[in-house]
Amino acid sequence: MDNKSVEPSRWLMEIRPTDKRMNLNFKEIWRYKDLILLFVKRDFKARYKQTLLGPAWAVIQPLLTTVVFSIIFGSLAKLTTADVEGSTLKMPAFLFFMTGTIFWAYFSGTVSATSSTFIENVRIMSKVYYPRMVTPISTAFSNLISYFIQLALFVVLLVIFVVIGIAEVSLTWFSLMIPALIVQMMMLSTGVGILISAFTTKYRDLRMLVTFGLQLWEYLSPIPYGLSMIPERLMWLYMLNPITPIITAMRYAFFGTGYFNLVYYLISLAVTIVIFIFGMIMFNRIERTFADTV
Repeated sequence: MDNKSVEPSRWLMEIRPTDKRMNLNFKEIWRYKDLILLFVKRDFKARYKQTLLGPAWAVIQPLLTTVVFSIIFGSLAKLTTADVEGSTLKMPAFLFFMTGTIFWAYFSGTVSATSSTFIENVRIMSKVYYPRMVTPISTAFSNLISYFIQLALFVVLLVIFVVIGIAEVSLTWFSLMIPALIVQMMMLSTGVGILISAFTTKYRDLRMLVTFGLQLWEYLSPIPYGLSMIPERLMWLYMLNPITPIITAMRYAFFGTGYFNLVYYLISLAVTIVIFIFGMIMFNRIERTFADTV
């Protein structure tokens, strides 16, 4: 029997501990793209497993939410649906609310799922090696499938409303920003989610606050009401909410009217990048010891 040790060059991969605060190896994550795709399929199927209507809920849920918003905030509370007063374009409140609800469905769903990354996947993470960032990345892309379905429904309804004369739009070059806004939405929701996941490994009760915090955040964003409802003297403070410039920019991109301020948007983009990077730093720090605390 040959007892000679195996030459190091024969190993396909060598796993070493790292002390780097931010160790995001994009090449390694790309090598695990098949695993990301597998997780995306798993998460999407699991979301609608053992349901009567299956993926149809991706369409039904935003419609029901938009109807509720239209009745409560539009008809009963009579909150304004204008981002800028004095717009001459006709825009039904239903379409206004729908742009916000489908955005929030993605954002809150991604934050909620990502915030429990370590807790929900502790069994597989403690036994099998793979880049831990694969899990939140797959969650973001899995929820993106539902978002695109809802976005397609929104575009269809927008076209129908325009054809029958209920709505008016003015398409501009600004519509080309929609892909960039979607990427920013993914970065912000993933960053917030992985930042929370870094703390929930030690403090489980933070999971209880996530739902409440998201509900409060929703009402502090221009989703159930238009931006023109905010007093001018408080606008600078309100626009520091990184979600606000994204939503108003999306409405401007689709309708061709509304509110867009480049300075506030760049601040939102900067805050998004900071949250995403800081979230990755905390995520990488916790992943080295999470199995001992979860």
